[in-house]
Amino acid sequence: MIDYIDLEEQYGAHNYHPLDVVLTRGEGVWVEDIDGNRYLDCLSAYSALNQGHVHPSILKAMVSQAQKLTLTSRAFRSDQLALFYKDLSDVTGFDMSLPMNSGAEAVETAIKLARKWAYQVKKIPRYYAEVITFVGNFHGRTITAISSSTEPLYRGDFGPFTPGFINVPYGDTDAVEQAINPNTAAILVEPIQGEAGVIIPPDGYLKRLKEICLAKNVLLIADEIQTGLGRTGKLFACDHEGVRPDILILGKALSGGFYPISAVLADREIMGLIQPGEHGSTFGGNPLAAAVGRASLKVILEEKLIENAAEMGNYFMEYLAEIPSLHIKEVRGKGLLIGVELKPAARGARRFCEALKSKGILAKETHENVIRFAPPLVIDRESIDWAMPRIRDVLTMS
Repeated sequence: MIDYIDLEEQYGAHNYHPLDVVLTRGEGVWVEDIDGNRYLDCLSAYSALNQGHVHPSILKAMVSQAQKLTLTSRAFRSDQLALFYKDLSDVTGFDMSLPMNSGAEAVETAIKLARKWAYQVKKIPRYYAEVITFVGNFHGRTITAISSSTEPLYRGDFGPFTPGFINVPYGDTDAVEQAINPNTAAILVEPIQGEAGVIIPPDGYLKRLKEICLAKNVLLIADEIQTGLGRTGKLFACDHEGVRPDILILGKALSGGFYPISAVLADREIMGLIQPGEHGSTFGGNPLAAAVGRASLKVILEEKLIENAAEMGNYFMEYLAEIPSLHIKEVRGKGLLIGVELKPAARGARRFCEALKSKGILAKETHENVIRFAPPLVIDRESIDWAMPRIRDVLTMS
């Protein structure tokens, strides 16, 4: 019998520390390993699977398009990309979009766009533009993305770093105001910090950031790669405070887990600054990606996954909050993005995730002491009811 874990350890780079379960199938909120064991997926590939595993409508769109045309490069136009552009604008309200592949690429795109706006519109001296970011942020692992990070593990031996970032404490708008100077081009923020441990800022935080940006002529960039497309019980997490960013970054669930798709959205006065040849991607916006993206958006809206995330998220969190565990420090979240922070005496979240796996639930630790629960948005009450006694047993173990 093939030892898949041994093969991965021997031939694969050790840039992840996965739980030792080898998955081979998935449907909806459930996955199956090579031995036929079923698990409730409570990670959703870091929220890329909002629509659930192998959603039939998205699969149909992907297979249909794959049989016709998969890639043209952007040297030519395609019918699917034109329709994808229109769908993105109809859903989000932004005038224009720029498609890429990964979330990290979209972050880089947004930074480039903000810098061009800074020089062309705000008239900041060339190459002096600065972007304010936040302690605990996660915007990807490219050199530029980690240049804005405060996590030593991400930065390590990977310098020198891209200049132009100023970090301030997350949730502190006074610190933002103090950090702004004539060279400030943008504020780049996660409405909820996912990788940092599902950190939710104070009420009114995003609204105040928007007010500061308007007053200081600074762009607000919202990284909604993980929080967007229904995850928090609204289409976008910014919607909880009625905030419309100047630049919106999407990824993950934009493909329903079928294909790497990301996009940066903005109105014409910002996105229209990009000229031919200044930015691009061979695969970004290809016909296959566009068809998958269109189907993924349609599923979120037509199947009312946003509303389900709000309802099931409240149900999930209420149950978690009632668990009489000496290990739990705090339960926090919005919609189906939930973090259970454990006390230091609990000896880390990893052992609890391993125990959950043994009971048929897949979750993952983040920042050592937090268990993140983020199941697909198609989850129902019956599945949660199945999971909760098992979660309770694990969180009350010694």
